[in-house]
Amino acid sequence: MGTKIPPVAMTTCLLSIDAVEKKARELAAGACYARRSERRGQMPATRHGKQGKGQGMKRLGMTAARIASSLVISTALLGFSGVAHAQASHQAVAASPPGISSERLDRLRAELQRYVDEGRLAGAVVRVSQNGTPVLSEAVGWRDREAGDPMQEDSIFRIASQTKALTSVAVLMLMEEGKLLLGDPVGKHLPEWQNPTVAVATPEGGYDIVPADRPITIRDLLTHTAGISYGGGPAEQAWRNAGLAGWYFADRSEPVSAAVARMASLPMAEQPGEKFVYGYNTDILGVIVEKLSGMSLQAFLDERLITPLGMKDTSFYLPREKAGRLAVVYEAEQGGVRRAADADAWTGGGHFGQGHYLHGPRVAYSGGAGLLSTAADYSRFLEMLRQGGELDGRRYLGRKSVELMTSNHLGQIEYDPGMGFGLGFAIRLDLGAAGQPGSEGEFSWGGAYHSQYWVDPKEGLTVVYLTQLLPGGDIDDHGKLRTLIYQAVE
Repeated sequence: MGTKIPPVAMTTCLLSIDAVEKKARELAAGACYARRSERRGQMPATRHGKQGKGQGMKRLGMTAARIASSLVISTALLGFSGVAHAQASHQAVAASPPGISSERLDRLRAELQRYVDEGRLAGAVVRVSQNGTPVLSEAVGWRDREAGDPMQEDSIFRIASQTKALTSVAVLMLMEEGKLLLGDPVGKHLPEWQNPTVAVATPEGGYDIVPADRPITIRDLLTHTAGISYGGGPAEQAWRNAGLAGWYFADRSEPVSAAVARMASLPMAEQPGEKFVYGYNTDILGVIVEKLSGMSLQAFLDERLITPLGMKDTSFYLPREKAGRLAVVYEAEQGGVRRAADADAWTGGGHFGQGHYLHGPRVAYSGGAGLLSTAADYSRFLEMLRQGGELDGRRYLGRKSVELMTSNHLGQIEYDPGMGFGLGFAIRLDLGAAGQPGSEGEFSWGGAYHSQYWVDPKEGLTVVYLTQLLPGGDIDDHGKLRTLIYQAVE
């Protein structure tokens, strides 16, 4: 039999190991930030010949790992001996996710800069954290290329459909308070939705209107299986005639609830529960949040998520004093990008140039695509979810509710290969079928302005990538972002 470890000694050992791991992460993060400061001219470095501070910093991450490894072994053996002791200590350390190579992350920095240098991207901000510690926070290119104003890490972006995650969390908060159930018919809370209809295309090119096979539920909205599009489908013209086409609400002088009430009288694109149809689902959920809370969606999110999480630059419309931090929208064209037109001069369809976030009516709070934010703010929100609904000692959502949100709810409904969809997020189910680096159980989404985020619980990662490119054209930066982050995981 192996030597038995006293419970008190084992507890002391594991606590010590946790402290060592925390110190090692701090050292690794310090190496990342020190190297970024060096590149920006804040620290001297010698790139050739004798070793300078730049080369020393490259070795800091590896040195930190060696120190941590030695300290873990020493701590594990301190106060007692025997193989059983060492095995217990090794198991405690192995349970923690591996680190990230700051040196290998340089490949991502270089690739993003290449897009800027080639004129395919005006600017972007990327922020990567592991176990709550930032390992990369980088701004590249221009906030306003024509004005010569560089992108900053605290630049503010239109995050469009990244808003959906906050609205979905708000719905689950109300569920936890007993104000709704996921199986509730939408008509229970919004009476105009009690008798939904569906447009069924006919061979002649028209459509018939038939009753929905069953009521639309809250869960249908969260999973985008309600059959509700962004105005597309057989009855597209009827939706356009009602002033409903596309995700954009910032130019409207009416509340979202008024638009949602009109939607209820129009035929949906598909029967509930049959297909994944991306559309106004989360805007409808935002109206339900308003109805059940007695607050505007802006007020609810501010009180329950944005303010307590410290998301100081997240809002539906931009405060006047922050106008100089809003990133400019660009659109892809042959061989590069060009500045999108001002909102009032926009004549195309699908979006509105620079938007109405500064000089608009400021009336519509779109739960599906309305917020502005920064990489640091959104990382705080994602870190709360990564930690199971809690951050800095405050509980926002129950751990089991987060598990429910980040589980696949589609069943046999067809979706992207290797992927499913939960209550507001895409879920990675099969790494091989998806065909991209990552982890099973990872949850993610993005925004119309070419932004993207994901949370990888297995590796302890949160990733936020913000840019303002609409339409994005054929740029492959999202694939490179994912690949070059995961090649740095150790």
